[in-house]
Amino acid sequence: MRTDAPRRDDGQAKTSQATVRKDESMNNPGEPRRTGGSPHPAAGLDRLQIGHLRHFANLSRQPPNQWDLMKGKGYGQEDFGGYRFQLAYMAYALALTHRHRLPAAPGVFKPIFERLIGKMLLPEVWMYWRDVSRGGSIFNAHLSSLYVEQWDPVIRDNIMYSAYLQSMALMYHYLFDDDRYAQPGALTLRFWSYFWGGEEKRFVYDEKSLNAHLYWQMVESGYLGVACEPNCTFQICNQPAILGFRLHDLVYGGSIATDVVSGYEQAWKDFGRIGDNGHYNIMLAQDTKVVRPNNGKAVWVDAWCGALMNMWNRDFVHAHYAGQAKDFLKPGSDGEFSVITGERPLVMGQTIVSDSCDFGWMAAWASEMGDDTTLRGLLKHADRHMSPRWSDGGLHYPRNDAATDADGNATMIEPMSGNVLVGYARLNIPDGLWRFYNEPWDASRFAEPALTRVSDDLDVSKAWFDAVSNRLEFSLDGRGVASDGEVVLGNLRSRGRWSLHRDGMEIARGESDLPGKANGDVDLQQCKDGLLLRHPGSGPGAYVMTFEE
Repeated sequence: MRTDAPRRDDGQAKTSQATVRKDESMNNPGEPRRTGGSPHPAAGLDRLQIGHLRHFANLSRQPPNQWDLMKGKGYGQEDFGGYRFQLAYMAYALALTHRHRLPAAPGVFKPIFERLIGKMLLPEVWMYWRDVSRGGSIFNAHLSSLYVEQWDPVIRDNIMYSAYLQSMALMYHYLFDDDRYAQPGALTLRFWSYFWGGEEKRFVYDEKSLNAHLYWQMVESGYLGVACEPNCTFQICNQPAILGFRLHDLVYGGSIATDVVSGYEQAWKDFGRIGDNGHYNIMLAQDTKVVRPNNGKAVWVDAWCGALMNMWNRDFVHAHYAGQAKDFLKPGSDGEFSVITGERPLVMGQTIVSDSCDFGWMAAWASEMGDDTTLRGLLKHADRHMSPRWSDGGLHYPRNDAATDADGNATMIEPMSGNVLVGYARLNIPDGLWRFYNEPWDASRFAEPALTRVSDDLDVSKAWFDAVSNRLEFSLDGRGVASDGEVVLGNLRSRGRWSLHRDGMEIARGESDLPGKANGDVDLQQCKDGLLLRHPGSGPGAYVMTFEE
């Protein structure tokens, strides 16, 4: 047994992020500090990208069990448009944006993450497993007598929920150096009804125990992967678990992800990751070890798998991308692209009613591949034919079940695509997930000046600390509405003297987290965590805080 593998009693010692990332920073020696080796942090976000972030935040603030704009065509949260997928990929999009575009704005992302993880624990997100766990589908009907109703959505199979909860919690820990989900019972799943069901159902987990549980399920499968429904091991559904293992390594030390990837690669050699037609195989039946190929060339299969697998298997994914993508894209006018979606299949005389999310996954895949031509074409098509809508500062593409409009333009879009994946694609950068996975973020960033708290009513379009010039740049916008406009500038105590400019004009000087000389229209006060700045008015403002050497 590996010495750094999770123990079943979860008796692991924590290794500091600073130690782990110091060792692993040599993987990317040429990268400028905290800029991701790219111009994205300095460039900031455009209006549409800010709109997607605002929409994620708006959805996250809905009261418990209010799911406005999030319900798709499928029944019972069983399909690919389910709440769990929308919540998880909003979190992934936030992580990619924080890492690559707004690295000095943890105060923007952290509260949204907490709300999304809270929603992942709600029964409406995971109760589908009570029914799906019984089996009875065409892929496991012959085994259904062996299955029983399972309330705990994590204990066996169901990697399409457990891996998202695992990776989201560990992603939060990694990004914000906050171990709240590592505390015993921090990821407890509860259900009780006054009307039926008897005593409360309670399933107690935390990020460490959940990670260990998934690791041992992976080992016991011979590294083929954990099933996402009884007897069905999908390639796609095991990718988030691998991301979670990598995040666990970055937080606690060790090389669990390397071990799992090595075993996974070896286990799948006998079956082939790609079918004879050049498209990713969909799944493996656990009992017969028969592979189900993507004979119908379903877009979501290749796009979803490719967008995620790129994080650890980049050369392989890039090598097959062009040949796969050409089967899915339909060129339009003026550089537009839409996606060729097949008819929903008949199964047992019934037409499948579900959200495939083909358009959204194709856009996410193109963004990860750095295929700017395709991505721009897809986004242009969405903006022209998929009814973009702004609400409370947020941008989304509302659900439309109609395949085409009167002119034949593709118009069908599901909540998973319209709420999440189009925004994910617009916010991602080329090889964004690969960089997130392979280029560890130096833990010294936790000591750098940053926007550690941001009012919900402010938009942040730029936030990065330039270690070379020793200055923090950030841009705020009150969106034209009355705003509290509060931002906390943290991690200033060891920085010495500073000057603060807004829109090119010096507005304040000080030292450490003590405000000194300031213009009359500047509201800048010392607070518990640093300096509290109130952004005046409701318009935009560009700030630069420069520190003396």
